[in-house]
Amino acid sequence: MSAENLTLQGKHIRLEPLDHHHVDGLAAAAGDDAELYRWSPVPRGKADAASYIGTALAWRDAGSAVPFAIVRASDSTILGSTRFWNIERWSWPQGHPSHGRGVPDACEIGYTWLTRSAIRTAANTEAKLLMLTHAFEVWRVLRVCFHTDARNQRSRAALERIGGQFEGILRAHRMAADYISRDSVRYSIIAAEWPKVKDRLLQFMEAG
Repeated sequence: MSAENLTLQGKHIRLEPLDHHHVDGLAAAAGDDAELYRWSPVPRGKADAASYIGTALAWRDAGSAVPFAIVRASDSTILGSTRFWNIERWSWPQGHPSHGRGVPDACEIGYTWLTRSAIRTAANTEAKLLMLTHAFEVWRVLRVCFHTDARNQRSRAALERIGGQFEGILRAHRMAADYISRDSVRYSIIAAEWPKVKDRLLQFMEAG
């Protein structure tokens, strides 16, 4: 998997490989709006952005994540970040059609956040469309998962709107942005569901 060179180009945004030159842009995109990101950890200032990127790149180098900067296509302004992560490669036995296929079998999309001005625009929908298309049609994964804080009603509604299937709640699953343990709501999309999800995302894009 060529994580370093994976750029996904859309009409409104592009997802380009997250790197150290995005520090200033990420810090500016996050701003100081604590209430907006009450459920999502985002980098605060340049030092925090550098650490955020360093961690993402370490996961990339370990083969467990593919992190992106979300960039507005019209003027290259950085709008936020997202990533493939929790990437799974299953041990298919010799003789199985999937043995040695060399691409992920399942993954998660997460660590997604946008600057305030990009929320409720085409940016998030197109980012999901680009990433899900790559996951299901290039990698040909069997499933894509999502987690969000159980208190994050906006994120839960967005996942249900595109066709994510609720799988349950993982209690005390991870640390929340407010530094307490959070319950995570789990959603998934499987390969058989992707055509309908894709149609729905394309309809949302056409509707603006």
